[in-house]
Amino acid sequence: MKKITTTTVCLFIFILLIGSVTKASDPLKPLRTDHPPTIDGILNDLVWQNAPSITGFKTFTPDFGHDMAEKTIAYMAYDQENMYFAFRCYDSQPDKIKSSVTRRDNIRADDWICINLDSFNDQQGLYGFYINPFGIQEDTRFAGGTEDKGIDLVWYSKGQIDAEGYTIEVQIPFKSIRFANKEIVEMGVIFERKISRRSEQGTYPPLSPDIGLLGFLTQMQPMIYQDIKHYTLFEVLPAVTYGQRSEIDQGSLSSLGSNEDFSLTGKLGLTSDLILDGTYNPDFSQVEADAGQVDFNQRFALFFSEKRPFFLEGRENFNFSGSSHGDPLISVVHTRTIVNPITGIKLSGKTGKKNTIASIYALDELPGDDPDGDYAHFAIMRYKRTLSSDSYIGGVYTGREVENGHNRVFGADGSQRINQSSVLGYHLLFSNHKDSESLNNEDGHALGVNYVYQTRKLRLGFGYHDIGDRFQTETGFITRTGIAKFRASFRPRFYPETKLIRRVDPSIFSSQTKDKLSDLWETYNSASLSFVLHGNGRVSTSYVHSTEIFLGKKFDTNRWSVSGSRQFNKQLTMSLSYSNGKAIRYIEDPFQAKRSNASASIIFQPSDKINANVRLTYTDLFQDSNLEKIFDITILRNRLTYQMNQYLFFRGIVEYNSFRKTLLTDFLASFTYIPGTVMHFGYGSFYEKLKFERGEYLESNRYLETTRGFFAKASYLWRL
Repeated sequence: MKKITTTTVCLFIFILLIGSVTKASDPLKPLRTDHPPTIDGILNDLVWQNAPSITGFKTFTPDFGHDMAEKTIAYMAYDQENMYFAFRCYDSQPDKIKSSVTRRDNIRADDWICINLDSFNDQQGLYGFYINPFGIQEDTRFAGGTEDKGIDLVWYSKGQIDAEGYTIEVQIPFKSIRFANKEIVEMGVIFERKISRRSEQGTYPPLSPDIGLLGFLTQMQPMIYQDIKHYTLFEVLPAVTYGQRSEIDQGSLSSLGSNEDFSLTGKLGLTSDLILDGTYNPDFSQVEADAGQVDFNQRFALFFSEKRPFFLEGRENFNFSGSSHGDPLISVVHTRTIVNPITGIKLSGKTGKKNTIASIYALDELPGDDPDGDYAHFAIMRYKRTLSSDSYIGGVYTGREVENGHNRVFGADGSQRINQSSVLGYHLLFSNHKDSESLNNEDGHALGVNYVYQTRKLRLGFGYHDIGDRFQTETGFITRTGIAKFRASFRPRFYPETKLIRRVDPSIFSSQTKDKLSDLWETYNSASLSFVLHGNGRVSTSYVHSTEIFLGKKFDTNRWSVSGSRQFNKQLTMSLSYSNGKAIRYIEDPFQAKRSNASASIIFQPSDKINANVRLTYTDLFQDSNLEKIFDITILRNRLTYQMNQYLFFRGIVEYNSFRKTLLTDFLASFTYIPGTVMHFGYGSFYEKLKFERGEYLESNRYLETTRGFFAKASYLWRL
């Protein structure tokens, strides 16, 4: 009898211990209130005295499981139409808190709080709501292992710095996010804090060192909402744009006339989790020029990110699995291939608990001399089926149809969590391409498999890719075809207890690629060593032993590199990098070359409202046999921003390209009340080192303005 009693007591104690361990996973229950707080960044509202709160943030950067250097308390409440959060972020040195009054989506270098919200609690994706100590916002969408910074949601926040640190208040309307169409709504949440000067990030609930960031979505804490309004969202966004453009003609600028456009975009919430978007004569103007890149002696086209609003919402649904950084197939859906759309329609969201759909149709107007005709019809469809945990299986179709030809890609992809520390991703795609001139019809394929294992101490990766030489995609982005590639990586982590170094990250990577056209093999083997320093600093060095096949010939591409970055204080951040080694001259008769690359950037913030960002990029190329210089390029880009308040900023960009002998200026005044309700005024010029003499353009030591443009845009978001 005594044995039974002892066993029973031990079992009871074990159950209590298990209960205490799993308590952090119990659902959070925010306070339901009829007296919402005033969003002013001051935590003196009655609701915060009664709202449940959490604390006990633990680090995951630079190491897992340590108490953060400063205490954080998060509060939760809601009413029928909004979620409310408040944060008290203590700081023993409030004068060193890094924050800025800056434009939206520009706060990652600051201290910040983030609300990672899995609004369906299905471990497939999340919203990221970032707020710096002055209340400036950034919002993102994470899915398929990629964080998309392009989305702009309507929500409200305020913050202020005080003698104890800083405080933040947040209001997120339910109609600004997508969630399950149920009476009791369950979401998932991870609260996150960054202390910039310490290079420290932490979360509540704490992230497991055995799972790491690879399983971020699986570590959400449930959060329960009841009696909330299930809305029928309706938005109308009219926009007016005006532009003038002038180009050089016979040595002087000649006006090409003005362009006035009216566009109308609408959004209809069929349910709280399924959204229909449509647009006519859409405004796809960009408020900032693409940053200059070295575009000479490149094997493939440069990749520029999408910035146009209509294509950004729901873009995370088109992320695909089975690929890794550096693989040839970068994107299956790259909407910048839709160059001049006239109209578009999009449906995205969930149908049922486990089904995600996304589709786009766009009519793209082609240039008058395009052999493909007057228009291209783009049709894109995506389906994902949620499996257990954060696993899924999906299908995709993309099509570009022109007058006498087409390009179609279809296939499947998926991600399977094998255990808490490892994930297997895969994709298999097929293409069919009919050329509109020759009428040739070709089929191709792209296969990818990617395995990742990650814990606190180790990250392993293995991958295989097979891309046919006839695989083509005119809606995606691919850098190379006709290869079979094996790769593996080994990245342990060490955590020395020293005053200088917080973490050591060695890495070994190897890939072996067969070039199918030449039947030759090329190799890429690298070893690198990185040090995470106390404060906010990092130093890295690496050596690469590699070869590359180009036009049936094998070339050496060995190189070494070194880089470093440091935030010296809240005003100054610097980064430097340099590499040197072998290269290829990509011409019809290629030859072995030597190449060096260098870059430097300085971010200087003399006040909370002024930010200067200067970036220098340099590259050169010499023929290896005789050291004859082929070219050298210097690109200097200076970006100066004055943020008058959280709504209004003035920004100027000057960019110099020594190889092209060009100078670009780009000036912008921008007012954004909420995303959609904006006014922009922009002016830009392009200069070249030319002179016009006797009816022809000749090289000169002086700059001649060859292009000038002005634009204005105003839009207003109506939301019902």
